[in-house]
Amino acid sequence: MSLICYSTDRKISVDQFIDLLKRSTLAERRPVQDHVRIEKMLMHANILITAWDGDLLVGISRALSDFAFCCYLSDLAVDENYQHKGIGKELINKTHEVANEQDAQLILLAAPKAVNYYPKIGMEQFKECFVIRRKS
Repeated sequence: MSLICYSTDRKISVDQFIDLLKRSTLAERRPVQDHVRIEKMLMHANILITAWDGDLLVGISRALSDFAFCCYLSDLAVDENYQHKGIGKELINKTHEVANEQDAQLILLAAPKAVNYYPKIGMEQFKECFVIRRKS
């Protein structure tokens, strides 16, 4: 593994995003078979931080923010071969920084396999979260 480079403005394709989701296991909970929906997910996120090992996309943070009060981190995916190297934590930190960390609170719903990860990097767990599930 070489030096990981992070970017806030490097565009990625739908296929690159799907490939990373599969390499991170997040594809289990994302509509990777629906290219149009994945394209909309990328198009409408207003914060996209990527992590690269050369030309290989190894991590991504995809978020929605108002840059004043809250930032919802919708996707945090790191290639399984690159996990446990601080990439996820750095993606979260950069996402919060871009979202205006002084005023905006970063919020996420943890994937079942990642529930124990977030407290280890200093995130506080809340029981007061509520969800209305998608209809499809």
